[in-house]
Amino acid sequence: MSLNVNFYEVMPPLNPKEVLDEANRCLYCYDAPCVQACPTGIDIPSFIKKIASGNLLGSARTIMEANPVGASCARVCPTSELCEGACVLNSESDKSILIGLLQRHVTDWAMETKTQLFTAGEPNGRSVAIVGAGPAGLSAARELARYGYEVTVYEAKEQGGGLNTYGIVSFRLPQDIPQWEVEQIEALGVAFRYGVRVGADISADELLANHHAVLLAPGMGAVPQLNIAGETLDGVLDAIAFVEETKTQALRQDFIGKKVAVIGAGNTAIDAATCSKRLGADVVQIHYRRTEQEMTAYEFEFEFAKQDGVEFRWLTAPTRIVGVDGRVTGVEMIAMELGEPDEKGRRRPLPVAGSEQVVAVDYVIKAIGQTRLLPLIEAFGLDHESGIPTLDPATLQTSRERVYAAGDFIFGGQGGTDAMVVSAAQQGKQAARAMHEALQHQAALSV
Repeated sequence: MSLNVNFYEVMPPLNPKEVLDEANRCLYCYDAPCVQACPTGIDIPSFIKKIASGNLLGSARTIMEANPVGASCARVCPTSELCEGACVLNSESDKSILIGLLQRHVTDWAMETKTQLFTAGEPNGRSVAIVGAGPAGLSAARELARYGYEVTVYEAKEQGGGLNTYGIVSFRLPQDIPQWEVEQIEALGVAFRYGVRVGADISADELLANHHAVLLAPGMGAVPQLNIAGETLDGVLDAIAFVEETKTQALRQDFIGKKVAVIGAGNTAIDAATCSKRLGADVVQIHYRRTEQEMTAYEFEFEFAKQDGVEFRWLTAPTRIVGVDGRVTGVEMIAMELGEPDEKGRRRPLPVAGSEQVVAVDYVIKAIGQTRLLPLIEAFGLDHESGIPTLDPATLQTSRERVYAAGDFIFGGQGGTDAMVVSAAQQGKQAARAMHEALQHQAALSV
């Protein structure tokens, strides 16, 4: 069987009868808690009621009005922790409305019917540059185009969508979903300049000279080094680059029957591990220096990985990678124990002396977070703390006038602490609104 089958979307859609049955279960709550739990504030009772009445166009507009990447979020949002988790029907005796699958049904309909949901606003004579075509950048671009701005998106890669296109595994989010969201925004007249690296191919000063405002939403960089011996051996991979490869290149055959160690326990680590299993790896183990309680992966991701046969090894960390003739043959792990809390309140992992043990592996995949884009921060001359831009939390404006920031680029800073796609979409909307208000004010003063 071709490995491609392993990368087909795993969650099936609801059939038409299931859609109607589910929509009619909704209580259409006034002041619904599911809406309060959605970072973008989708009017969930409204879009579900429109499904029940057969108004799919109205339903799609309700969803996408609030969330410009609502089709992607229908598949990747941790709904059990957000809208579905807040549903009033969520109890021991009943189950919450399947909001994510209903949202998917509606947005799939819009894609299949090639429905253009929104139109651009009347041109206002002002322009905005957006750096990065991920969820935050796309959301801001859509909003600004509807306000009447001339919007240009500068994207280093060859397609838009950011994390949704390149960083989330195909069997959870096929690439055609974020591409449809990009097309919806292109249809509003937004210009996308692909393969352009701000700071290298075009300078920060050029952007500020040619546009009235700039939004920085480029995400984050590569996985950082483990800083242990053997890291340059063949077979040591970056989890982000590895997942991207499965979405942009022919699926590799060299994982079949192999042993893989993934270092880290976030959502990217889960994606790297499940990709490894679906590429045919025999044994895939996630090694994490803390316990299951401290891991940052979503619970549903954790359960999915276990179903795929991924094994978890808690309280263990790599000390060196070993190999023969330049090729990985194993990774030395040391047992850890949790000590006193660190400055973030998490108990600090400490090595247990003398517990080193070599685990035989063919591949080591690093998934321990991402580096900050300091060169871009420096190019714009922004104040920052350890690579996190200093922001006005209300407007997401940086320390430099006319420069705003959103998405993973500000993850962990004043602009937000939750690295969800839906949170990035909301930040894009927030920044767009703030830019619009500031530029309107400037225009009024110049009259």
